[in-house]
Amino acid sequence: MARTPLSMTPTGWFQVAWCSEIPVRSVHTMKYFGREMVAWRSASGTVSVFDAFCEHLGAHLGHGGHVEGENLVCPFHGWEWNREGRNVCIPYERHPNRGRRIRSYPVVERNEAVWIWHDIDGRPPHFDVPDIFGDFGDDRTAADYYPPVPAATLFRPGLEIHPQYIMENGVDFAHFKFVHKTPFMPEFTRHDFGGPVSYVDFTIAFDEGATLENATSGVESINAGLGCSVTKSWGMVDNRTMPAVTPVDEHTSDVRFTVWIGRKPGEETGDITRYGTIMADLVIEQFAADIDIWAHQRYSDPPALSRKEYEGFTALRNWARQFYPDGGPDGADPSSPSGAVPPTGEEFVRIRRSELDALRAAAQP
Repeated sequence: MARTPLSMTPTGWFQVAWCSEIPVRSVHTMKYFGREMVAWRSASGTVSVFDAFCEHLGAHLGHGGHVEGENLVCPFHGWEWNREGRNVCIPYERHPNRGRRIRSYPVVERNEAVWIWHDIDGRPPHFDVPDIFGDFGDDRTAADYYPPVPAATLFRPGLEIHPQYIMENGVDFAHFKFVHKTPFMPEFTRHDFGGPVSYVDFTIAFDEGATLENATSGVESINAGLGCSVTKSWGMVDNRTMPAVTPVDEHTSDVRFTVWIGRKPGEETGDITRYGTIMADLVIEQFAADIDIWAHQRYSDPPALSRKEYEGFTALRNWARQFYPDGGPDGADPSSPSGAVPPTGEEFVRIRRSELDALRAAAQP
């Protein structure tokens, strides 16, 4: 991948682990946003994420550090740090060092994953991680799906991929036919980029011979910033997915993908079965096809968009600017904030899904 002009330190929620990777009283080492970090789980089960180095003399807390109750203990001199990163005990002194604090990050555990809030200016979270069940407005719960971790996951560390690529993929209707071999290009029924959490829905089918006119399936997605996305499929194999791209440094990101497959009748309880694994592998295979392209992609700015592509890509790139410390890449055309050149000719018409359904019904013989 040619180095992207986009900042690799965007603001937002980013997945740094699956919950099961951090057992109670364990310390987990990692590197994100160019910083060495540790994630640790207290005796009560709460996960915290710190910069990795003790504020005393700089020992790495992930190499020999351990958990005592609700504190993380440095392996070098036994200094104890609470979940807020404050020193609460120096074993050979009467009082802790109240003037020093290890940098800690806001943490949320949701959808089987550990998320940290990253903001280079230290601002607190101003939007939330979506719930892959609660936020789609139906009555489905995790109990209706096979547990996804670890059998229905993908992890590709250290790839030259930027988080924005996956978000642009969501409005890229044309790639479905050529990358995912769908019988027709999808029809987008919702583009809502009105806030830091965006919504993109489209009608699609993977069945051979299916057409847009008779398609009865689709995808709904909720995108919380650039690092967190959840999707729900309807009218096809019951699945929900959670792709996540988290920057490691100025060049690379870790890519994670989690797949929930709806339980087959007769398999209402227990771990994932052969059926669930096969279905999850098919979904993962589709996502892996995208990764193979992203890993060698150059960020094109301004892009050479067709008339049909212009609206979706422009809306998404304008939306994405809010998550960058500097507002996005330099050199954008002021009349077209995304940097794209507006095509002339064909105009776009927005239509609600209910209106689209009514038109389709009226067109039936």
